[in-house]
Amino acid sequence: MRRPGLSGAVALALPIAVVAAYWPALRGGFIWDDDAHVTRVDLRPLHGLWRIWSEPGATQQYYPVLHSAFWIEHRLWGDSALGYHLLNVALHLLATLLLYRVLRRLAVPGALLAASVFALHPVCVETVAWVSEQKNTLSAVFYMAAALAYLRFDEKRRWGAYALGTALFALALLSKSVTATLPAALLVVLWWRRGRLSPKGDVLPLAPWLGMSAAAGLMTSWMERTFIGAYGAPFQLGLADRFLVAGRVAWFYLGKLLWPAGLNFMYPRWSVDAHAAWQYAFPAAAVAVLAALVALRRRSRGPLAAALLFLGTLFPALGFINVYPFVFSFVADHFQYLAAAGLVSSLSAAAVIGRDRLAPAGRSAAQAAAACLVVVLAALTWMQCSRYGDIQTFYESILERNPASWLAHDNLGVVLVARGRAGEAAGHYREAMRLNPSYPEAFNNYGNVMAKERRWSEAEEAYAGALRARPSFFAAQFNWGTAMNDAGRYAQAERHFRSALALKPDYAQAHYGLANALANMGRLPDAVAEYGEALSLLPAFPEARANLGLALAEQGHWAQALPQVEEAIRLRPGYAEAHAYRGFSLAGSGRFLEAISEYREAIRLGANSADLHYQTAVALGKLGRTDEANAEFAAARRLEGSR
Repeated sequence: MRRPGLSGAVALALPIAVVAAYWPALRGGFIWDDDAHVTRVDLRPLHGLWRIWSEPGATQQYYPVLHSAFWIEHRLWGDSALGYHLLNVALHLLATLLLYRVLRRLAVPGALLAASVFALHPVCVETVAWVSEQKNTLSAVFYMAAALAYLRFDEKRRWGAYALGTALFALALLSKSVTATLPAALLVVLWWRRGRLSPKGDVLPLAPWLGMSAAAGLMTSWMERTFIGAYGAPFQLGLADRFLVAGRVAWFYLGKLLWPAGLNFMYPRWSVDAHAAWQYAFPAAAVAVLAALVALRRRSRGPLAAALLFLGTLFPALGFINVYPFVFSFVADHFQYLAAAGLVSSLSAAAVIGRDRLAPAGRSAAQAAAACLVVVLAALTWMQCSRYGDIQTFYESILERNPASWLAHDNLGVVLVARGRAGEAAGHYREAMRLNPSYPEAFNNYGNVMAKERRWSEAEEAYAGALRARPSFFAAQFNWGTAMNDAGRYAQAERHFRSALALKPDYAQAHYGLANALANMGRLPDAVAEYGEALSLLPAFPEARANLGLALAEQGHWAQALPQVEEAIRLRPGYAEAHAYRGFSLAGSGRFLEAISEYREAIRLGANSADLHYQTAVALGKLGRTDEANAEFAAARRLEGSR
């Protein structure tokens, strides 16, 4: 049977409509956890590609096809977000066109309407506008292509098509394991077409795919727990709780698909209570609808098949499997990307079948209504994309619709601190702490702001709160140590740095911080040992090199000190303090003329302290340049008096 493809006009119009609808997102930057997906510095060399495939944990999830794509993209356009956004839009469009081909092969009515609605529906914005969710768009392309290849195999039993489909399915799983639902979806489609399933003809060919799905699901579940942190109190749900979540999740996604109002990146997390009778209404209603569709299957298998496809494709996000976003919400728009494609196709088919039963005038009105629907969806998508245009706008838009999002408050605080607006950030951190007293990151971030403002008691209280929430929170111990060192409370700083190192012994910066505290207490040999530990872990650490040189110089080891500070200057040209320390080491070696040059270079670079002018004056005095020395002494007194 001939299956006509998209007309030239439609084939041109749909890409234009998609690009226009997603235009605000193309101008956006990176958000949320994009930095964990766009290839990190340590993975950018060629060896990094090997690590992506061979080392679980090298990337946030074991999706080597996805991260290989990111690796290639970084080679092409570096850290420019535009390239990633353009590719995400292109992949979404390609997935849409493949969906259209699948529907045409299955002779499903309304394929063009389904493709148009899926391409432009605003629930897809979270997937397409968020760089990290290239895992969704890329895996969807392989998912749809694998489905198309398998349907070709099913029609003529050509094993080349089967092999191609298997390879495409493997690529889908290695891009995102949510595509593991494909073999079950194909079984539902085959049952819908034929009214029965043959164990040998239908189930057996898909058995290897089902095995691949199980392996991918187990791998992802292990990665979520081991590397991402999907464990602890937010995930301690009983079986009854999980059924309550699943029932409500299914209706939530159906509601957002049918009426996409109030879409948000972070929805409120529901309170699950197995003792609250009203919460059973959601799963009970779902079971009742399924029972009714089962009873109606002899008249029409389509509605039951549509429901099974929707729920089956949603299964990884229904709450039975722990995923990290459950910390702040049980739902997210990107979780229903693939499921939306199936349900949109079913609803579009029902609409076209209904239209064809109308009189000619009614059919024209139905077509006009469909066109209006697509235009409205495109407009909603355009408006939703504008919420992703800038990282600050992104978090502010989340809080506009979900003011109780403690995570958005905390992350907005991080953005504001980076933009020099620490006062505003502190307010958001306080709100995050109030909303979720068990979230240690907000306490830690608030402590850092207080420490920068030298409000030491408030900083200590915040760090203590972070450690109450999570006693193993390394960052809070480290930052507390840093704050106490800055406050001049060196014994406290030592205690917290040692606690941090007990949690993370291989952290060079903690060894460096401990060394500084020890040096400030006059325990220079101990400090030298800790600077050495820091440099053994991170040789290209200019601050540790410079301070090691200073500690050696203060003990009179001038010859040993010089190579250290010179290496610090090589690693970080323009490092004012390192020039000052080099001057101190040269003066100790009797090389006063060179020392004066280094002191003056340090002053020129911005280290304009009373001590530097004093040291310059001493060196000038050693050379008999009394007038110049007196001028430097006077400058030192002025600076000391202005403190």
